Amino acid sequence: MDPQTSPDPRTAAAETVDRLRATFRSGRTRPLAWRRDQLVRLRALLTEHREDIADALYADLRKPRPEAYSAEIDFLVREIDHTLENLERWLRPTTLRPEALAGFAEGSSAGTRYDPLGVVLVIAPWNYPVQLLLAPVVGALAAGNAVVLKPSELAPASSRVIARLVPRYLDQDAVAVVEGAVEETTALLAQRFDHIFYTGNGTVGRIVLRAAAEHLTPVTLELGGKSPVFVDRGVDLAVVAKRLVATKFANSGQTCVAPDYVLTDPDTGNALEAALAEAVRERFGEDPQGSAAYGRMVNERHFDRVSGLLDSGRLVVGGGTQREDLYIAPTVLADVKGDEPVMREEIFGPVLPLVTVGGLDEAIRFINDRDKPLSLYCFTNSEDTRRRLAAETTSGALGFGLPIAHIRIPELPFGGVGESGIGQYHGEYSIATFSNLKARLDVPVA
Repeated sequence: MDPQTSPDPRTAAAETVDRLRATFRSGRTRPLAWRRDQLVRLRALLTEHREDIADALYADLRKPRPEAYSAEIDFLVREIDHTLENLERWLRPTTLRPEALAGFAEGSSAGTRYDPLGVVLVIAPWNYPVQLLLAPVVGALAAGNAVVLKPSELAPASSRVIARLVPRYLDQDAVAVVEGAVEETTALLAQRFDHIFYTGNGTVGRIVLRAAAEHLTPVTLELGGKSPVFVDRGVDLAVVAKRLVATKFANSGQTCVAPDYVLTDPDTGNALEAALAEAVRERFGEDPQGSAAYGRMVNERHFDRVSGLLDSGRLVVGGGTQREDLYIAPTVLADVKGDEPVMREEIFGPVLPLVTVGGLDEAIRFINDRDKPLSLYCFTNSEDTRRRLAAETTSGALGFGLPIAHIRIPELPFGGVGESGIGQYHGEYSIATFSNLKARLDVPVA
């Protein structure tokens, strides 16, 4: 279409939302059969175009194919399968026991049921541009809503493949993809939605929240933050190092739940340095830039931001950069102080700082003096350490022994707290997010 004849973004957004709202009000999205059919079709989109999606992810992030499959495509297929298996049970209305209705007329009944909200907006980030767009959509469709999808313009190949495939598979009167950048997103945010689901950074999250407030629209914000790792004394540091390297440097560190920094005592830290250097070499070889298992920064702006953090502390391994290739080597920094630049913001890149603390007491104070993280991880053999971290810290998730792994379990909620987010999703928690839990009371009139 000629740009001069293209509709104004606000006009286009309003027309899209009006069309989807008309579909929702018709009742078309409410039946269980429609919901299941949309999920089955979405599953087919993912499996039948697996290679197209992987190609797009490589174009956007140089994402290795095994990562594209496991962290994006197969992740979504598992989420869909889990939802299909359990959806009818999750949606079943509840009924209160008769004793809860003492004092009401004989024959009274009460309970709850989930009602769909209406038209939902899902705004996705660029780091996992397929998973983090479509995982909320799974829940929104399962809950019986119409959905507007806004892919990230910073992952243009992924955005294009989603915009091309979604209309071919899903109900075009109930599901729409809106591509574009700030102007298009702003136009969408000016519309009245029944729920807005945003994944990204806190700066934009505040913009989304302010826009939603104009219509009193409920919002889920999946943000980030500096997710700490505490490494206790006496653990197998070779195992710890391999698991840290595998989870920190996946997607070139551009993962919201990746370990952001490590807290440990000086003796453990000294030994961990060597273990981490060896684990990096074992996973990515002597030249990670040439490794098929290692990705790239998404663009020059993020490359510049992260490469500017490499001067903190003392270099243990890595440190190499090449701007024209958007390459930053998997890097470990030691002797990092709590007020250095690398500790002032979420890194969101392949840089792992090691911060020395006197022990668990100081680690807990360090964590609690900062914003509540999206995730908190710990390697320990001590039940007392586990108990104290659970009782004395607050985070969106708490993981022992293996960072990031909790997101692979659809029975667990995923979400942050405070600066790291508002609300939760995955599995049944997505149904709760994208539904209104309606109370019902029926008292006979005669």
